[in-house]
Amino acid sequence: MTPDPQRLAADPAISAFVTANAGSGKTKTLIDRVARLLLAGSTPEAILCVTYTKAAAAEMQRRLFERLGGWSVTADSPLRAELARLVGQPEETFGPAELSKARALFARALETPGGLKIQTIHAFCEKLLRRFPLEAGV
Repeated sequence: MTPDPQRLAADPAISAFVTANAGSGKTKTLIDRVARLLLAGSTPEAILCVTYTKAAAAEMQRRLFERLGGWSVTADSPLRAELARLVGQPEETFGPAELSKARALFARALETPGGLKIQTIHAFCEKLLRRFPLEAGV
């Protein structure tokens, strides 16, 4: 069986370079990857998502918060099925503790100082230059 390329690219245990046409699922793949990082225990402030446009950054944030917010109110059975699809594991893998952890991610992402960083490449570079002007020679 050939692995699903989007699921493979969303696996935080591997390095992936994603290039594809508009509408092919790049943003979904990135959101899947961030969701999997959070499920695996990464802290929101340790995650940086960089894109080219403000619109793309806003769309990524909207989709991620929509997903995490949905998890916070989804019943056990559908949440278990969604998590199983996301990580490619059997539904039985997700017991009460894992479901509770998934439901808490939305509040955790919102309440974390500095929160999830989803920004444009220009905003990221500007932040670096402001923080390290001497090192950057500006």
